[in-house]
Amino acid sequence: MIIEFEEQLLELIDARISTASDDELFAGGYLRGHISLSAAACEEEGIEDIEALKERIQASLEAARSELTPADRTIVHDLWLELVNAA
Repeated sequence: MIIEFEEQLLELIDARISTASDDELFAGGYLRGHISLSAAACEEEGIEDIEALKERIQASLEAARSELTPADRTIVHDLWLELVNAA
């Protein structure tokens, strides 16, 4: 279940590549890392709940806030919301 959701999110990111702006490409690449690491951690811990994965990704993004400028945080956050709503 977790792996399928991860794949769905990554496919949504990949589907945007041909039309994405530079900012969207950056946000997609940045989110890929957080999504994959969070999914791997859930799988390792035997967590199958999609909501737990979403919470873990959100927590990962929050923990890394200082890595991004406020503008980049907004771009990443907006893309994350789009992905969650589309998935």
